[in-house]
Amino acid sequence: MSGRIRVAVVGANGAFGMKHLDGLVDIEDAEVTVVSATSQEKADAVAAQYGVPNAVVGLDAVLERDDVDAVILATPTGLHAEQTQAVLAAGKHVQVEIPLADSLADAEATLAAAEASDRIAMVGHTRRFNPSHQLVHERIAAGEFAVQQMDVQTYFFRRTNTNAKGEARSWTDHLLWHHAAHTVDLFAYQAGRIVQANAIQGPFHPELGIAMDMSIQLKSETGAICTLSLSFNNEGPFGTFFRYIGDTATYIARYDDLFTGKDEQIDVSHVAVSMNGIELQDREFVAAIREGREPNSSLRQVIDCYRVLGQLEEQLA
Repeated sequence: MSGRIRVAVVGANGAFGMKHLDGLVDIEDAEVTVVSATSQEKADAVAAQYGVPNAVVGLDAVLERDDVDAVILATPTGLHAEQTQAVLAAGKHVQVEIPLADSLADAEATLAAAEASDRIAMVGHTRRFNPSHQLVHERIAAGEFAVQQMDVQTYFFRRTNTNAKGEARSWTDHLLWHHAAHTVDLFAYQAGRIVQANAIQGPFHPELGIAMDMSIQLKSETGAICTLSLSFNNEGPFGTFFRYIGDTATYIARYDDLFTGKDEQIDVSHVAVSMNGIELQDREFVAAIREGREPNSSLRQVIDCYRVLGQLEEQLA
């Protein structure tokens, strides 16, 4: 593909829509031609902030344009599957934020749509792209490190429908279908296909209608195990923290930063062209379009994650 890839960001006024816009600014092969939000006022504000020439409301207004090659969906979880299928049907490349769907049936239907299309279809499994996890992956691939156990904590203090910016949400977030998806996929990416999975959950919030605490155990084909603790009740550091216990070392990953088991920081600045995992994710999306190849974190590559989540949902039910 010649020329810059023309990108539309849908859900541009949300926390992750803006993270994508921040990353796209530094990608020479990408040009954001349009942003979309839930109101014209919000779309106009984002367009002005990032110097984007066009601002619209909704996905349909994006798909009818001829100045868009690719769409990044940073919209509510419940819309992801339907919107991804709509983008593919319109003949445009798509990257959808994690999770691909909030049910296995929708995930499988979206994979089928992607396989029937000649467009690039990718899911924002950012952990595959964080320099911290990339370095661990490189050492695994080189035979220098093998995962024996992963211990992961995903903790928030979120007893209301608010996003990462502290703004009210119109939809309810979910520990299993959203936050667990990061770790389920990453564990398989680092340790091999998951062959056993178990889950328990705590009480449901009386207003949100979701479990606020959850524990998940995983085992991979290599024999490695993973323990994942998730909570919306934790008053403390916000986010997800990974401990890799292996045969030659212990690593602690905190987003794009990496430490030894003794909390000594490891320099990961040489791992990629950026220290921003979301920018690196977007770079992969743009490069895959330009090169006509399957991207890391394609729908095909991540579908097993959603199959495991579907299995866990059945257990919890």
